[in-house]
Amino acid sequence: MSIAETDGTVRARAVDAVTAAKRGLTLALLGYGASIGLSVLAWLSITLIPLGIGALTTPPVMRWVRAYADHRRRLAKEWAGIAIPTAYAPPPAALRTGGEGMVDRTMALVRDPATWRDLRWLSVDVVAGSAVAVLAPGLLAEGVFGVLLLTGLWQPIVAASDGWWYGFVPVTGWATAAAAALLGCGWLALALRYNPALIRTHFRIVNAQLAPSAEQLLARRVEKLTETRRDAVDTSAAELRRIERDLHDGAQARLVAMGMDLSTIEMLLDTDPAKARALLAQARRNSVDALGELRDLVRGIHPPVLAERGLGDAVRALALRLPIATEVTVELPGRADAPVESAAYFAVSEVLTNAVKHADAELIRVDLHHADGSLRIAVTDDGRGGARVGAGSGLAGVERRLGTFDGVLAVSSPAGGPTMVTMEIPCVLS
Repeated sequence: MSIAETDGTVRARAVDAVTAAKRGLTLALLGYGASIGLSVLAWLSITLIPLGIGALTTPPVMRWVRAYADHRRRLAKEWAGIAIPTAYAPPPAALRTGGEGMVDRTMALVRDPATWRDLRWLSVDVVAGSAVAVLAPGLLAEGVFGVLLLTGLWQPIVAASDGWWYGFVPVTGWATAAAAALLGCGWLALALRYNPALIRTHFRIVNAQLAPSAEQLLARRVEKLTETRRDAVDTSAAELRRIERDLHDGAQARLVAMGMDLSTIEMLLDTDPAKARALLAQARRNSVDALGELRDLVRGIHPPVLAERGLGDAVRALALRLPIATEVTVELPGRADAPVESAAYFAVSEVLTNAVKHADAELIRVDLHHADGSLRIAVTDDGRGGARVGAGSGLAGVERRLGTFDGVLAVSSPAGGPTMVTMEIPCVLS
């Protein structure tokens, strides 16, 4: 290895060590501050449940705890490349629609195993997690301090104390200060070598406490699949009723009227040809209208452009019909299965409809691409924001539709905008 390469390697390790020290200090401060505070609040709130006070305080406190745990999960992914899964049980249906009281909401939280995992992690984070994290800045600071002793820093320290030790080195003069500086170089060497590993170790501790077991993940997966299957059945039944209603009220009524006109024409052909011709023209108009309604109905079930040209062109055609300027970017090297394309198309359609109706936007952007085995769609508008997934909203229906295919929906919509709705469906392209 050349001198330049060696210098570059040392510099890179120094940067990594300093970065890890900064992160370790941040994590230690979080552990000794937020973890202690939230742990005390959570346990105090839970112990007050029998008195009724805890029923009011536990839900908001646990929301803070979960938000804090999710923040640590994000840091684990960004700083150590460790993905920590979540398995929070969804609230009962009545809670999602606001049909239950605070006591039931609190008991749902208490029964959730993830709640106790979070509380256990808070306690461990205060002790083991913070202790490991603080070693990274500690090694670096101790090493720098030891080296600085050789500049004469030892003199005022020794003068102010009756014998002073740096680690296991008694500092009494320049010679022992040099020995202390040598020890400081050793601490710096350890920091260069192990600081990043200490941060990874911290997040392994977090993962060990926060990650659900394989059995719990499987149980949560089964619950989610059961729920999405039920939603899919309900959606299919509702769609079938809509199709029956549209056929009955639209095309069927026109076809019945056309049949009656043809019967009348049959009787008038010999006695009143002029009236028969007028009825024939009316029957022709009814047939054209019925055909148009049938086409619209089929388009609502599965748009022809989607079947013929794929999701990208179908979304572009959808955007052309909007009264708001819409930009569509498509990077799809192939096509997904027809059910996935259909779900994605109608999900985008619902999100665009919401943006037109409620966002008061001037521009909408739609981005479709495939990466890491998933179809990813982002719909962004520059409207007033405030969109959220909740009972009765169109986005809740989109979430259920995507859930049928193990897809997910994420919404970022601060007050004042902009709004970004991100959808992801696991699939392969052919």
